[in-house]
Amino acid sequence: MLGRAQVNDYRPVTRSRHQRESPKPAEFQDDRGDTVRGIDSAKINESNMVASITHSSSDLSRLKTGHFFSYTALFLFTAILYARPGEFYPSPFTASIALIVALAALAFYVPAQLTLEGNLTARPGEVNLVLLYCFAGLLSIPFAINRSEAWHEFSGTFIRCIVMFVVLVNVVRTKTRLRGLLFLALVSSVWLSMSAINEYRQGLLGPDGYRVTGSGSGIFGNTNDMALHVVTILPITIALLIGSRGMIRRGLYAVCAAIMVAAIVLSYSRGAFIAMIVVLIFIAFKIGPRHRTGIILAIAALAGAIVVFAPDKYGVRLLSIFFPSLDPGGSADFRRGELFRSLYIALRHPVLGIGMGNYQPEMSYRGLVTHNSYTQVACEMGVAALACYTMFIVSPLRKLRKIASETFEARANSHFYYLAVGLEASLIAYMVASFFLSVAYTWYVFYLVGFAVCLRRLYEAETGKVVVLEPRAANLNRDARAIITEQVTT
Repeated sequence: MLGRAQVNDYRPVTRSRHQRESPKPAEFQDDRGDTVRGIDSAKINESNMVASITHSSSDLSRLKTGHFFSYTALFLFTAILYARPGEFYPSPFTASIALIVALAALAFYVPAQLTLEGNLTARPGEVNLVLLYCFAGLLSIPFAINRSEAWHEFSGTFIRCIVMFVVLVNVVRTKTRLRGLLFLALVSSVWLSMSAINEYRQGLLGPDGYRVTGSGSGIFGNTNDMALHVVTILPITIALLIGSRGMIRRGLYAVCAAIMVAAIVLSYSRGAFIAMIVVLIFIAFKIGPRHRTGIILAIAALAGAIVVFAPDKYGVRLLSIFFPSLDPGGSADFRRGELFRSLYIALRHPVLGIGMGNYQPEMSYRGLVTHNSYTQVACEMGVAALACYTMFIVSPLRKLRKIASETFEARANSHFYYLAVGLEASLIAYMVASFFLSVAYTWYVFYLVGFAVCLRRLYEAETGKVVVLEPRAANLNRDARAIITEQVTT
């Protein structure tokens, strides 16, 4: 299981300065990713091998408690991001408070990270991908049709997502910290859902007269964006429900999940509904793999019941996915047209695209966005950026699957299994729902991937196992791996 040292991406977090400066054994791959060569067990320096992956208890304590102020600022920033005080209480202070807290988080983070680890960031694969993704966006600016628009898109929410993602994966080093951020996401989702239900109860519907509106004008201002957030947090809520002990806690999570489902229905979001059905099937298969036929029938019955008993026009709106003529507002036809248009632009500009944020004002038929995150990236930033974006989502997805498979037998006593399944389902929900939305430059995916990376690093630190997708260390002989395993577990 020990191949690339970069695969053990918790290593920069859990080794001391003395270990960083000490020479690495020639047989092991360094942080730059050199190829692992065969090891003769007679030549293994056991003490060096153990020192490269272990640390003293004092070092671990120091590193876990590190970044206290950075995490506090990150937590406060996330709370402000979800609460959006600038939208509801407009003032110069509330309009800039999120930026102020983000800068404070960065000011705390940089010196603390340099002191603790001697670098600006750990380098798991997701960090490398997000930096490449950021570089692709920056590179597209000089070649954009409208450079000012591209720079505005890059220097706004997008670059803040990149920076805060890097901060998140480095400062969340304990289960308590991860649970704190998940708690914020859960509370925000329940609050949005309750607001949507209350608006529907009061008859405060959108211009179309049958669906609730979003909340405010920012990250959740659009109904579909609100539904996207709710449907990506729903699987985490279900995972906490199944993995919790105690009737009171389970009942609370069950109520939260039911509220979220109701809000997804009332949003009339077609993409969110499809994503919800997909993740319900996925979670059911993970939890009950021996009853797949019954699970499929039960979920199909649930989906049918939702369509039958849902508010007026809900079934017709869902059918408009397949029959666009059924959509009275014509949005299904418009979105299909923009989808093919964005694909055409992506094929015409495959290298660097037309520039971030340039599709809607420069190339759209009707002044609309692409309504598809994948074609949004492809036509505005190029095919290479699309590859980075897709791998950024898929890479943690596969590693979460590995964690779930390793903890399946001990799932009754492991807090990793259900949360890994929940985060895996959340990423799947995002992949499905974002096919109908242009959200590639906004916060949703960066937080989800950040949560997944943090869970994986915590798992590796606690268990001593390295999450490896392929057998990259096939040439390591059995004796060497046995020595490492024995020392880590003792």
